[in-house]
Amino acid sequence: MAGQRILFAVHDWGLGHATRALPLIRGLLEAGHAVTVLSTGPALRLLECELAGRCAFHDLPGIPKPFSRTAAGFYARLTLSLPRVLRAYRRERRFTRELCRQQGIDRIVSDTRFGVVDPEVPSYFLTQSLRQIVPGRPRLLERAVEAHQRRLLAPFRRILVPDRAEDGGLTGDLSHHLSCDWGGRLTYIGPITDLAPREGAPELDCFVTLSGEEPQRTMLAQRVLGQVEGLPGRVVVTLGRQEATERTLEGGRVTVYGHLDREVQGAMMNRARLVVCRSGLSTLSEVARLGKRALLIPTPGQSEQEYLARYHRERGHAHAVSQSRLDLARDAVRAEGYPGLPPVPPGEETVRRFLAAVEA
Repeated sequence: MAGQRILFAVHDWGLGHATRALPLIRGLLEAGHAVTVLSTGPALRLLECELAGRCAFHDLPGIPKPFSRTAAGFYARLTLSLPRVLRAYRRERRFTRELCRQQGIDRIVSDTRFGVVDPEVPSYFLTQSLRQIVPGRPRLLERAVEAHQRRLLAPFRRILVPDRAEDGGLTGDLSHHLSCDWGGRLTYIGPITDLAPREGAPELDCFVTLSGEEPQRTMLAQRVLGQVEGLPGRVVVTLGRQEATERTLEGGRVTVYGHLDREVQGAMMNRARLVVCRSGLSTLSEVARLGKRALLIPTPGQSEQEYLARYHRERGHAHAVSQSRLDLARDAVRAEGYPGLPPVPPGEETVRRFLAAVEA
């Protein structure tokens, strides 16, 4: 199946969806397909920067962002915003239907954009959140939410899961040990990352990479900058801002960047002995691929990140601490005592499985 027109939609909650979409989109382009990218905000800007001249781009806002300081607050705000969410889904479907007719789209790949689907076009949904982790883990409620998710994804031909099929994987109960019968529509394509480990001893003692939605990103940045000089050795911090600023602290021992592009960010992560980061799946996949020890700081109120941080801490893979309790000097020492996340295969294997699923 060569020369197909493919619409690739990318969720815009943080940059993790955009960074994991990049190797998949590049795989489609290298296989001879024409790709139209749909996203919005910083995610769209990142994709336009990385794929300039190779894809067509459309800006379409997604669903509201009900972020909160707690997981319970997140679900409460999400519930209250449901009318706006449903309107966003209808807007996405109308836009997708019209775009498919105008451009003759042959396939749709949607990374967590529920409304980007067309019943007349083979559509594939990329997500690790087959189950929502509800605060307190009430079994019946989680089963009901999973069943609702399955119904919501009924128009999609297959569900592509960015994790291993083996028990637990990187995502734990998010995409394993499921309660519902998904009718054989699940394809575990493997963790997505375009990074590869490099030989040589680490040159940095610690690399701190900040990300996520506001105001939590800025709140974490303020906390990190107030503590970073207490870390020993050579330290690099990237604040996840749009401006490419740079400054040094402690006589040049600590370097702080406003922004690093994908290539430089990957190089910094490769050079570090310890990575301090959020616990989103895209970042976890990168850390696991590079075999790095990690200090995980989940975004407050994002239940998925909070679950993943707890999951890997309880399994002895990485140290995790809440943003409000972060003490960089103390927690970095604790993180050094963990072995790191389970290794994941090269990203090329995931891209091959992705292409096999979409081109079938």
